Amino acid sequence: MCGRYAASRRPEDLAGIFEVEKWEPEETLAPDYNVAPTKEVYAVLDRPLKDAETKRPVRQLRKLKWGLVPSWSKSPEGGARMINARAETVHEKPSYRRAFTSRRCILPADGYYEWVTAQEERELEVEGKKKRARKQPYFVLPADGSVFAMAGLYEFWRDRTLPDDHPQAWWVTCSVITTEAERTPLAVAPDDGPHALVDIHPRMPLMLTPDRWDAWLDPARTDLDDLRSLLEPPPAGLMRAYPVSTAVSNVRNNSPELLKELEGPEEGTLF
Repeated sequence: MCGRYAASRRPEDLAGIFEVEKWEPEETLAPDYNVAPTKEVYAVLDRPLKDAETKRPVRQLRKLKWGLVPSWSKSPEGGARMINARAETVHEKPSYRRAFTSRRCILPADGYYEWVTAQEERELEVEGKKKRARKQPYFVLPADGSVFAMAGLYEFWRDRTLPDDHPQAWWVTCSVITTEAERTPLAVAPDDGPHALVDIHPRMPLMLTPDRWDAWLDPARTDLDDLRSLLEPPPAGLMRAYPVSTAVSNVRNNSPELLKELEGPEEGTLF
């Protein structure tokens, strides 16, 4: 799954990386080293500009809220629970299938945090049952230091309790697509710890390599079989993981120190 990540790159840098044509300076977000559900996050998407003469898709960097609210929802209350969409079922779940067909985005990150899950906890997660408290956190990121481009979906929701001209009349929300965690060895693994992502957690965000960005963002691609081919995991051996302080477990903590690599797991934690 993906329940927390880090996003510290400046919007102008993201604009260059993703060849963004339009972003609004007033939507600039501060670097966030502990992005949690319901926070505002950057998303890259291709969509025609409002009131533009032409309806061609324009590559945009937008500010969205993490936690998808389907357009048909009566209220936004369930958004905090819809931070992840499973790649295996995203095409058929009512909450995600319309967005999967035409509203796909990329959520840029430095990397994501995941907490080691013991074997019995993994079995409970597979069964869809509640887990116990998590243990040692790890930071997972591309081994070459490049941007971690997470496949995502976005959706519009209209708050009918507000007038049309109210600035909060429309919500734009998003979700991260997840897939099975890699079982192949990490490109860089800690000496005293997990050697594959599956050793940390059975799920991971679906990372898109640059050669798949345009196809993923193209709103003209709507064929389900074609789109499902884009859900293939990235090539193995691109990631590294290292232990970080358990301070990241508290969403109120937010500083570059959270990304500091520890020499080994903290005392009393798994691994």
